Formats: sequence, C-alpha cells, structure tokens
Amino acid sequence: MDQDNNSEDDSVGQAEDDTQPPFPLGLSDSEAVEVLWQVRTQRRQTDPDLPDTVTRLTTPEGSIVYLVGTAHFSDSSKEDVATTIRAVQPDVVVVELCQYRVSMLKMDEKTLLKEAKDINLEKVQQAIKQNGVMSGLMQILLLKVSAHITEQLGMAPGGEFREAFKEAGKVPFCKFHLGDRPIPVTFKRAIAALSLWQKARLAWGLCFLSDPISKEDVEKCKQKDLLEQTMSEMIGEFPALHRTIVAERDVYLTHTLRQAARCVEAPPNAEKVPAVVVGVVGMGHVPGIERNWDKELNIHEIMSVAPPSRFGWVVRNVLKGAMWGLLGYACFRASKGVGRALLSLPTVQSLLDNIRTPSF
Repeated sequence: MDQDNNSEDDSVGQAEDDTQPPFPLGLSDSEAVEVLWQVRTQRRQTDPDLPDTVTRLTTPEGSIVYLVGTAHFSDSSKEDVATTIRAVQPDVVVVELCQYRVSMLKMDEKTLLKEAKDINLEKVQQAIKQNGVMSGLMQILLLKVSAHITEQLGMAPGGEFREAFKEAGKVPFCKFHLGDRPIPVTFKRAIAALSLWQKARLAWGLCFLSDPISKEDVEKCKQKDLLEQTMSEMIGEFPALHRTIVAERDVYLTHTLRQAARCVEAPPNAEKVPAVVVGVVGMGHVPGIERNWDKELNIHEIMSVAPPSRFGWVVRNVLKGAMWGLLGYACFRASKGVGRALLSLPTVQSLLDNIRTPSF
C-alpha cells in the first residue's frame, strides 16, 4: 500500500503469479529480469481500446494513469478492470482501499457475503476500538447499508479490487498499492464535521434504509452524469459529509496515484522511464481526481483529527447520551441483540455514569 510517504513498508508488495512466461534456463538474475521486462513491454498496448469507464491522465514526466471508474457491486466493473490491466501491463496498480480493509482482497465471495450480513458484538467492539464510540457506531450503520445491498444482490462488495489484485499478479514486476486514506481518519473527520442533529438524521436514514436495489441500479452508478446528480443531492443534504467522505478522499487518492506514477527504473542500466499505472476507484471519485490532478495538494491537512472541544461539556454529554440511545437502537435493528450488547460495553457504561454524576 502506498501512503503519503510512499515507503516500501507500506506496500502490499510486488504481485506474483505462477503464469509468468517461461524463459531460457541458465540465465543470470539480471538477464532473467531483462527478459521479463521485454516480455511485458511486448505485451503492453500503446493505444489500447479500453472501456468507456476508463479515464486517461498524464504526468509532466510522461507517465500515464488509466483510471478505471467502478461500481462496487458490479460484475461488469470487474471485467473493465481485467481488460485494462491486461491491455496496458502496468508498473503499478492502485486501488481504493486502505490497510484496514485489505482483508477483502483474499477472502472468497462466500466468506465475504457471510461477513457483510453478520453484524455481531465483535464487529461493534472492533469498530468502537478503532474509531471511538460515535464514529464506530456510524461505521456499524454503514456496514448495515452494505449488508442490505449484499442481501439484495447476492454479491459481496469489492469484486473489482479482488480482480485487480489477481490480474496484477500476472504482470511481471507489477506492484500493488493501497491508495485510500485510513478509514478511522475518514470516520473521525466525518463525525466531527456533522452537528448533533445531522448525526441523528443520518443515523435515522441509514437505520431505516430498505429500498430494493437491482443490478441495473448498480450499473447506473457507472454513468458519470447520474453520479454527479447523486452527489449534488448529497451535497445539499449533508455538505460536511460529502467534503470528508468524498472530496477529501478525492485529494488523497489523487496524491497516491501521482506518487505511484513516478518514473521507474528499467533494466539493464536502471534508466528512469515513465510509469504506467492503473487506478481502480469508485466512479464517484473520478471527477474529483480529474479536478485535482494538476493542483498542489495539502495531504497533512486532511489527515489531522481535531481534539474534542471542552466547551459545553455537560450539555454535549447529555445530548450524546440521547444520541447513543438512537444509534444503539439503530444497531439493534441492524443485528438482533447488538443494541443490548452495546449498552453493556464498559465505555458506554462509564460515559453514562459521567452523565449522571458530572464533575466540574
């Protein structure tokens, strides 16, 4: 995974696959590397015929980024990703995942379907431990939305990322990077940006989401005009939420894609040559990445989480108590018994005690 410092420790690693082409025996390591490099160069199409969901971006050094816009519950998005990687034989594949969601790359569809539907006490505790009480509960509600879509479609999310991981393993020297901002940062910044009333409205809407969803609806999410219309509606309803969950991540994804697109060393003399990169992101992020591509970006600003204010301690905690009650009920609806289990957590009990007997 390639975070903002682009360190090697952050990389998932160079993908490998048993289908790499054979080469003559008796070659030295450097000769074998050069042969594989030439094989990939021969496979790479210079003017590929790619799906309509692919956007081509370039850097001043001549590197090319093929940005594949996807719908997260779509079989055709998986095909788009596979087609693009096979055609351009990239140096790097970047996906819209962070280290907290990397496990979905190696889970099979059956396991993922079960995990998406099974919201239990362990998941609640893990979400709260990672993100805090308010952000953790909101994450559980979003998991409930994902489970609703999973149940409607019979399809686990993230198929396009697993396809990208598999196809990258068939390309010699291809590296695989996680390009998204860590999800705890996103949730904490999103919750901090909402007023208490907005949190309640959002939780209520997520809790009672029950509209049927078809595969045709999902495929419509790959149409840019429909996405822009949906985003406009979202901005009007929760502008702060759109900023933290969509716009800020557009900036972060742009940054990691540009880092991945730095020149690579070509054998045998380690000559610096332009890179070819495939980025796999949700279609809703494509317009923002295009807008930010040539801008100067401030990554540190969108990675910070402001400490909670001390102003209005008593009022805020009383109101939070009511909010926890609402979110606890929402979690109860998302999975039987989770609401009751939530109230038994030591963190919630301690905060409720503080509300009953505030100290000044």
